[in-house]
Amino acid sequence: MTIEIHRPELEALIRERMNSGAFQNVEDVIMQAFRSAPAPEPPHRRTGQQLIDACAKVRGLLTNEEVDTVFRRTPSFSRPVDFERKDWAVIRVIRWIRPTSRTGP
Repeated sequence: MTIEIHRPELEALIRERMNSGAFQNVEDVIMQAFRSAPAPEPPHRRTGQQLIDACAKVRGLLTNEEVDTVFRRTPSFSRPVDFERKDWAVIRVIRWIRPTSRTGP
């Protein structure tokens, strides 16, 4: 492996340490630098435990009825469709081809 040093001050520091007798070669300098540096932390893996803990904190704050009220579906305002009619598909195709102008829901 070839390592290039482009900063003159770093090269001077390595030479100084080697000349003082503290290190025999450049590899020793690099090894000491890595040993003295803190080890990198492994990447944080999400397990879903944070979500489970957050849900546990709010569990029981609302009754089932209150939950139903807060998270109820928005009612549909469309017309009821009679699926028993045989011509229903034909009507849908005709409206898709030639849409009618409708105002409002």
